[in-house]
Formats: sequence, structure tokens, C-alpha cells
Amino acid sequence: MAKREAWWCFLLSVIFLFQSSAARAAELEILISFKAAIHDPLHQLSSWNASASFCDWNGVTCNSNSQVTVIELSGRNLSGGLSPDLFHLPFVRTINLSSNSLSGEIPVQIFSSSLQHLNLSNNNFSGPVSLPRRPLSNIETLDVSNNILSGEIPTEIRFFSGLKSLDFGGNGLSGKIPKSISELRNLQELTLASNELVGEIPPEIGQMTSLRWIYLGYNNLSGEIPTEIGNLSSLHHLDLVYNNLTGEIPSSFGNLTELRYLFLYQNRLSGWIPPSIFNLRNLVSLDLSDNLLSGGIPESLINLRSLEILHLFSNNLTGRIPESVSHLPHLKVLQLWSNRLSGQIPSTLGEKNNLTALDLSTNNLSGEIPDSLCNSSQLFKLILFSNSLSGKLPESLSRCKSLARVRLQNNHLSGQLPSELTKLPLVYYLDISGNELSGVIDDRKWAMPSLQMLNLARNNFVGSLPPSFGSEELESLGLSGNQFSGGIPASFGGFSKLVQLNLAKNQLSGSIPREISSCEKLVSLDVSNNQLSGHLPASLSLMPVLSELDLSHNRFSGELPQDLGKIDSLVSVNISYNNLHGPLPLTPAFLAVNSSAVVGNDGLCGGGTSSGLSTCKTTKRHVEWFFVSILVVLLLLFALSVFFFFFVRQGKDFQTKKVDNEEGVWDLQLFDRKIFNVVTVEDILLSLREENVVDKDLHGVSYRGTSAVEGKPFAVKKLFEIPSPSTTFWTETIGLAKIRHPNVVKTLGICHSETDGFVLYEFIEGRRFEDVVTELSWERRRKIATGIARALSFLHHRCCPAIIRGNLSAENVVIDGKGEARLKLNLPGNLAGDYKAFLSSGYGSPEIQEGQEFTEKSDVYALGVLMIELVTGKHPRDPEGGPQSTIVEWSRYCYSDCHLETWVDPSLRSHVSEAEKEIVQTMNLAVQCTALDPIARPTASDVLKVLQSSRKPNSVFSRLKNLYLYY
Repeated sequence: MAKREAWWCFLLSVIFLFQSSAARAAELEILISFKAAIHDPLHQLSSWNASASFCDWNGVTCNSNSQVTVIELSGRNLSGGLSPDLFHLPFVRTINLSSNSLSGEIPVQIFSSSLQHLNLSNNNFSGPVSLPRRPLSNIETLDVSNNILSGEIPTEIRFFSGLKSLDFGGNGLSGKIPKSISELRNLQELTLASNELVGEIPPEIGQMTSLRWIYLGYNNLSGEIPTEIGNLSSLHHLDLVYNNLTGEIPSSFGNLTELRYLFLYQNRLSGWIPPSIFNLRNLVSLDLSDNLLSGGIPESLINLRSLEILHLFSNNLTGRIPESVSHLPHLKVLQLWSNRLSGQIPSTLGEKNNLTALDLSTNNLSGEIPDSLCNSSQLFKLILFSNSLSGKLPESLSRCKSLARVRLQNNHLSGQLPSELTKLPLVYYLDISGNELSGVIDDRKWAMPSLQMLNLARNNFVGSLPPSFGSEELESLGLSGNQFSGGIPASFGGFSKLVQLNLAKNQLSGSIPREISSCEKLVSLDVSNNQLSGHLPASLSLMPVLSELDLSHNRFSGELPQDLGKIDSLVSVNISYNNLHGPLPLTPAFLAVNSSAVVGNDGLCGGGTSSGLSTCKTTKRHVEWFFVSILVVLLLLFALSVFFFFFVRQGKDFQTKKVDNEEGVWDLQLFDRKIFNVVTVEDILLSLREENVVDKDLHGVSYRGTSAVEGKPFAVKKLFEIPSPSTTFWTETIGLAKIRHPNVVKTLGICHSETDGFVLYEFIEGRRFEDVVTELSWERRRKIATGIARALSFLHHRCCPAIIRGNLSAENVVIDGKGEARLKLNLPGNLAGDYKAFLSSGYGSPEIQEGQEFTEKSDVYALGVLMIELVTGKHPRDPEGGPQSTIVEWSRYCYSDCHLETWVDPSLRSHVSEAEKEIVQTMNLAVQCTALDPIARPTASDVLKVLQSSRKPNSVFSRLKNLYLYY
């Protein structure tokens, strides 16, 4: 009997060992198969080989029985499709493939019975979300966020009854939130943010009583917020931002006693803030900004004893700031700007708080600035501009060593600058312009080593200008509209990073020191409306990036330096009302100068037709013009000879092929050697299928074609109207085919018969500008703006004759796979296009009327609109309402008078801290490009210089004018 039992034990052991060995072999095969199916450029899976146990492989974890339970391959730069084999490991509990470059659709077979935690976030998965139609209660975590998934949220999600965390955020999901999601009664975290979801938030969400986190922001949800959300007593975090939600904030939110974060900003919520909100004693951050809320802020705010951040800005709130705000012990950030608040700032604000940032600007506040604001010794941002504050600047601010950003402009502040205020070590931005401050500023030591922007304009300061402000970082200096006297200090030439210098409307005398020309980064110089005299220094001609120069209303005399304005960057110059005489320089800036910019100088002559000045009578001038004309003629002859040489030579490669087939007789001419013997008429005709359509406009339909020989893709446009052979259409198209630029879509060939006509282009594997703009990082948006500017600069300034793109819009820009902007060219004769449609699109410059020709400056206007889109995320046809009826008018208004947060694209809000200067600079540039007067617009070359140079660490174009508009 004992022997029999021993035999059975031995047999069972053999069977177990055999099964274990077979199971491990199966697991090994699955792992090796997964490795073979993906691309691993960094060799992260080099340890995945049979020479070692797979339990020792990189990213693999086993249990005590040597069975694979965890696959952790996050951030390994893996790419390729996702094979379902990996998910067939019988004991695997956790698979994390996040932050790679995996692509394709997510197979429905990945949901196995053993899997509990699945993370596929931050990849390139596309297509619809497919879920199995069977109960899967084992899965607790499902994260597919930040991919390119599309379609609707499947109702099958209800089968995942064991889910505790669900994250579908950062995709392109559409449709409504399914009511079936409410069946996930164990769900604690729900994230559907940053998709394209529409419709109302289902009231059934109130049945999900385990929820602790709801993030539905950055969608297109509408309707009212369900009162049923107030039933979620375990909720810690509620985020519904950037939607189209309307109605009032439900009073039932007062039941969310565990709530710590409530974010409802950027909606269209109205009514009063419900009093019940101010009973949420655990609330740490409350953001209701950018809505239509009205009424006052109650004293019951004092109940929010845990509150650290309070954002109620950009609403219609009225009344006084409650005194109770001063008694919130943990309050760090208080932002109430752009409301209609009145009365005084609470006198003890900051005394018992822990303030780091305070912004109460653009209200109707009065009274004095409290002494206690910096009692925490941590206040770094103090923004109180555009109120009616009065009194002196408190001495306590001079002792606030933590201050970095101070904006107090446009109030009624008086008295002198506190002596120690000019010694704050961290202040990089100080704007106290538009007040009633007085006294001298050169009687104290300026020691502000971090200072980049200083604006003291429009006050009553007197005396001399100080020779220094104690900073080598100074980029913008605004001292205009005061009563400064004496000369301009020669030491200003030592401001090596200065971009803007405004000394206008003072009582300065003497000459412009030649040392000013050492400011090689200076873009804007304004010394107008002073008493300056003497000759203009010739060194002004050497300033490499000077864009705006205003010398008007002074006493300058003598002749203008003849090289002044020879640099391309100078686009605006004003020398009116001086005592200048002699000829205007023969430089671009003065050949295009307006009469209003030179009037009031009786001795000036010459210039272009727009100057209004009489012709210079000196013989010397005529001789110079004669030799210049001769030189121009010789250069033109040389250029024509080169053009003729290349045209004849290229013509040998662009021979026409005559092709007979059953469709007729075809003339096929290909301009690219790579496709000369590859693309045939049959390839073109076979591409004309509905499924191949990639674009359609007023002049034709574009299809994707593929050559039968090498499989090369190309795009072919079938023209609606066939140009007659007697027209210049085909020869002009051949001219376009010679344009080769990395940001311009290539024209590859033409093909026509008696009944049909086609133009061939390179096929760009990418997406349209308007489809991707709001999905991109700031870095990629800046790259796109640079690419479009580079293309226009080439077409305007490197092609002879210049090529005007004309009706430029987002539809003409394709973003390729590398993130580069590629500009489509107009076909000959199609430049005008449909004027009415183009002008109503928002890209048309106001001076263009139907039947007129487009100009380089109308292209620049459209470029400016495209840059506004890149910065704001708004389409030109987006209605803004009110007096700012167009996106250009709205952006100009917001840029001048609003906070950056109100006009920057919401999806860029997280980039503002590190890219604020670039974002503001790009908006500044866009505003200049869309100036009403075409003469005031920069050239495409100027725009390109600014965009390119701003990416370099020591760029001379690191900032443009109007830096005082930073927020």
C-alpha cells in the first residue's frame, strides 16, 4: 500500500513538473514573440533572450512560482503595433507600456481574465475604443490617455464592474458620455478630459458614490451641471473646466464635505456663487474664474479655513472684498482681477495669510495699498493695476525681498519712490506707470540685478536720468511722459540687452549720444517730443535690429546720415518737426516713408512718391541715380541670362510625353527626376476614386495617387475647368514647378487632354493646420509659424519675380509628419479665387476689395492671423461679440488691455511659465502683421528674423516692443 502511494506521488510530481515546464515554455514563446513584433532602437530589451531566465529580464517580474505577473516597460522608446499575444500570459496582473511610440489600433483581445492593471497611455494608438461584450470584473485600472483614439466611448464600459480608475483623457473621443458609465459603482477616478465630448453631463453620474476624482475638462460639454453630483460624498477633486456649461452652480455642492479641489473655470456659468460653497471646510483650491458669475463675495468665506488658492477673476462680481479673506491662515494665491469689485482692499490682508501671489487688477478698488501684504515674506507677485488706488507706496514693499513682479500702473498713487524700493534683488518686472508719482529718481542707488522691465512712464518725475538701474538684464525701459531734463546718459549704451527705450514726452536736451548704437539688440527707440538737438549720429545706421525709430518733435539739425534705414529691420521711422535739411537717404525705410513722418522739416527733399517732398535739385543726386540705374539694368540683364540658361537646360529634363489610351491623347510632363520614369497616365487615372480624395477647393478635387512601378505616393488635382492651350496656364505652372523650398509643397507635373486636366504635387503625409493647432505644444506651434514665415519670405524676396500666395488661410497649410508647415501654392489664374469667401474667412486684409490684386503685405496680414490662431487657439470665424467683432480686433484689444490668461489658448496655460516671453512676443508680432495700414506691417523677412532669432539663447530679437504688456 505504501509503495502504491509513493508511486502515485512520484507520478503526480512528474506531471506537475511537465506542466510547469510546458507553461514556462509557453510564456517564453509569448515574450519572444512580443519582442520580435516591435521596434526597440535603444535596445531596452537586449536582456530578453533564452540565455537567462525570463524572470531576470528587464521589465519582467515573476511570482514565487516563476510565473510572469508584471510587465513594466514604460518610457522605453518602443514603437510598432500592439500584438495581443503579450496579454495571453496566464498569470500576468499588471502591464504598463505607457510613454512609448506604439501605434495602430488597440486590439480588443488584450482584455484577459487575469489582467488587473493596464496602462497604454502616452502612445500613438488610434482608431475607436473597442471593448469586449462580456463581464470583466477583474480589471481595476484602465489608462489609455494621451493617444489619438477616436469614436465614442463604448457602452460596453459597463461590463468593467471592478474598475477603480478609468482614464480616457487626451484623445479625440466624440459623442456623449454614455449613461451606462454610471454602472461602474466601484469607480474612484474618472478622467475623460481633453476630448471632443458633447452634450450634457449625465445626471446618473450621481449614482457613482465611490468617486473621489472627476475630470471632464477641455471638452464641449453643454447644459447645466447636474445637481446629482452633490450626492458624491466621497469626492475630493471635481474638474469641469473649459466646457460650455451654463446655468448656476448647484447649491448641492455644499454636500461635498470631503472636496478639496473645485475647478469650474472657463465655462458660461451665471448667477451668484451659492453660499453652500463656503461651507466646504476641506477646500484647498477654488477656481471659478472666466465665467459670468455675479453678486458679491460673502464674509462666510472665512469658513474655508484650509483654502490656499482662490481664483474668481474674469467674472461680473461686485461689492467689496470681504474682510474675512484676511483671516484665511493658509491662503497663498488670491486672484480677483477683471471684476467690478469696489471699496478698499482689506487693511489687514496679508497679516495672517501666507500670500505668495496677489492680483486684484482691473476693478474699481480705491483707498491705499495695505502695509501688511508682504507679512508672509513670500509675496513674489503683486498686481494691482487699473484701479483707483491712491496714497503713497507703502514702505513695507521696500522690505519685501521676495517680490519679483510688481504691476501698479494706472492708479492715482502719489508721493516719491521709497528709497529702498530700488534695491529689491529679485524684481524683474516693475511697472508703476500712469500714476501721480513725483520727485527725482537719480538721488538714490539703483541696485536691482534681476530687473528686465522698468516702466515709470506718465508720472511727474523730474530731474536728471540716473546713469544706471543696477541691472545688466534690462530689456525694456519706459520713462516717457514725465518731466525729466538734462541729457541722455551715454552710459545707456551699456544696456547690452535693451530691446525698447522710450524717453518720449520729457524735457531732455542735448544730442543723442553715439554710445546708444552699442545697444545691438535695440528694436524700438522713441525720443520724440523733447528738446534734443544737434546732428543725428551716423552710428544709428549701424544698429542691426532697429525696427522703430521716432525722433519727431525735437530740434535736430543738419543732414540725415545717408546710410540710415539701410538695414531691412527698420520698418517705421518718424523725423517730423525738426530742423533737418538735405536729401532723404536712398534706403528702403525712407523710399517708403509716409509724408506725415517727414513733415515739418523745411529743408528736406527727395524720397519716394509717398513722402510728399520735392525732388532734390543737386546735380550730384542725378549722377548718383544715373549710375544706380545703370547698375540695376546690368543686374537685370545678368539675371535674365541666368534664368534663360536654366529654363533651356531644365527643359531638356521636362520633355513632354505623348500617351495614347482609350481615354484619349494625353500630354504628360513631369518635373521631378525621381518620378520621371515612375508615374504614368494610368497611375493618375487610377487614383481618381472617392476613397482617395484628400482635398477639395473651388478649382478642383485632389486625390492620393500611387505609382505602380515603385509605389511612390503623389497628389493629383483634377481641375474643374480645363485651361485652353492658348492661355499661359500650363507654362506658368511649369514656372511654379521650379520652386524648391522645404516649406513649400512641390509641384511635380502636369497632365492634360482635350477633356481633362491634372496638376501633380508631392503627397504630404500630414494633417491640416486648422485640425491640429489646438493639440500642439508651444514649441511645435512656434515651429509652424517659423515655417510659414520662411516660405513667404522665400516667395516674396528670393523668387524673381516675387510670388504672392494671395488668399492664404489655414486651409493652405499642411503639417507634415515632422511637424513642419508646408505651404500650398496657388495655381496660375486662381490667385483671386473667390474674393467674397476669402474676405469673410477672416484672413483677408481690410484694404483688399473684390477685383483687386493681392500684395506681399496682404500675405503678411494673413500670416498674422495664422499666428493669432497659434497663440489663442481661436479660428478667425469664431464669434467674439461686442465691439471686438473679428479675431484681429479682439486680439488687439485683449493684448493691450487684458491678462495673458484671457487670450492665450487654454491648452497652453501650462506652458506660460516657461514660454511666457515667447508667447507674448509672437502675439506682439501678430498684432503688427495685422496692422490696418499695410505700410506699418513688417515684411515676411522681418517676421522670419524675429521668429528664428528668438530661439537662440543670445538672440538680438529676444524681445520686441511693448514688453510692458506682459502679465
